[in-house]
Amino acid sequence: MQLVVARIGRAHGIKGEVTVEVRTDEPELRLGPGAVLHTDPASTGPLTIETGRVHSGRLLLRFAGVTDRTAAEALRNTLLIADVDPDELPEEEDEYYDHQLMDLDVVLVDGTEIGVITEISHLPSQDLFIVERPDGSEVMIPFVSEIVTEIDLENQRAVIAPPPGLIDEAEAVIASSRDAETEDETETGAEPEVRVAEGDSTRTAGEDAS
Repeated sequence: MQLVVARIGRAHGIKGEVTVEVRTDEPELRLGPGAVLHTDPASTGPLTIETGRVHSGRLLLRFAGVTDRTAAEALRNTLLIADVDPDELPEEEDEYYDHQLMDLDVVLVDGTEIGVITEISHLPSQDLFIVERPDGSEVMIPFVSEIVTEIDLENQRAVIAPPPGLIDEAEAVIASSRDAETEDETETGAEPEVRVAEGDSTRTAGEDAS
């Protein structure tokens, strides 16, 4: 199994170092000195990591045979690909490689079929499952424990408990309905409830935040 573990960025300095955008949770294992990596495009590799160090929060690598800025800059945007045993599991519990999650069936807690994971999108804030539904449409599922309650690799499924509106927009509270309720309350003299979002929680205005 081959996994993309990094993307080469711009050259750093004049001695052949490059910045890399890390795409693995195990950079010490995948991007350590001596590692031999395939590349995309293939014509630029394979590349052997000679040295690695962290500078200003960025990982810098130098590859064997790349000795100056010109050669380093020529590698820009190259993807670094590692060979991984398909049966290998991440070191941390509740972590998964992308290939383990691809093509899993996505179902609700009650077993209702939602679709199949066709892509994993890695965003700075969180990871997303791109799920293709039986009708061909797509839905994005945040890969967080509050929503994805179970990854069952043995039965090849991901169990989710989505909030209202994530899967079926009809379940979401639409503005027109909310406006209609406000008008009714105004006509009867009732005070409309005001809700204040605070971070990840929502509370009624006037309640103790604690």
